[in-house]
Amino acid sequence: MANKTLIAWTDHTWNPWMGCAKYSAGCANCYAETLTKNTMGLNGGTDAPRQITTSTLKNVLRWQEAAARGVPGILGNGNHLVFVGSLMDWTEDRPDLVAPRQKMWQTIKECPQLWFQLLTKRAENIEKFLPPDWGAGSGYSNVWLGTSIEDMRVADRADLLKGIPAVVKFISY
Repeated sequence: MANKTLIAWTDHTWNPWMGCAKYSAGCANCYAETLTKNTMGLNGGTDAPRQITTSTLKNVLRWQEAAARGVPGILGNGNHLVFVGSLMDWTEDRPDLVAPRQKMWQTIKECPQLWFQLLTKRAENIEKFLPPDWGAGSGYSNVWLGTSIEDMRVADRADLLKGIPAVVKFISY
């Protein structure tokens, strides 16, 4: 299967865009900033434009087709885990991300055999950036919501996540 990831806890990574502004102490030694700036030549930071990566959409559709054919993911079933945002933060509040975020949600809805893992440090923004049809029950059946907690100063992010409906909630610490 093409486009495997080196991240042990997921089958694939997908970045609908790349780049984000530093947000907390957990961003001090950001691997994504180093990778996008030094390897890919992108300028990061608060005011820099985000690199929209529409070409990666074909990978997501290919992963969905493979899962539909029964190609097993790391969980041993026909579903594949897709980490969304290894090089971006899906809840970064920027006007230029409205359309890409809408396309992200549309793609997620169109790929029911992919389980999307969405992780953010901006837990207070999760609810704001969920799609209008997220619902009060458990959200989309193929979306896991998570937040990063780098130290006890930001442990309240877990409380913010707790109040949001999702089939799976997780913490990266």
